[in-house]
Amino acid sequence: RGEVMIFQPMTVTQISMGGIRVETTFPLHLDSLHEFRLTFGDLSLVVKGRIVHCRISDVDQELVTYRAGVEFVEPPPRVQEAISEFISKLKDLSA
Repeated sequence: RGEVMIFQPMTVTQISMGGIRVETTFPLHLDSLHEFRLTFGDLSLVVKGRIVHCRISDVDQELVTYRAGVEFVEPPPRVQEAISEFISKLKDLSA
């Protein structure tokens, strides 16, 4: 028996200090832990997250889209700071 980690693209649709909401083409299992690579412009971070919900959000002829909520698990201070700065920039752009 074995397991493999495969990097898959996802779309982050919402972000907060506590987590993210993502859209994927595959389901994520509840309570599973994953490392997520988030890119903020030139900055790329890896943060551990726990899946708190996952459901089908759209069904196309050949494609199913899933929406999942991810709770950050003990993000390091530098990751928290980068997320906070990114959220502040987003707020400034929308103002």
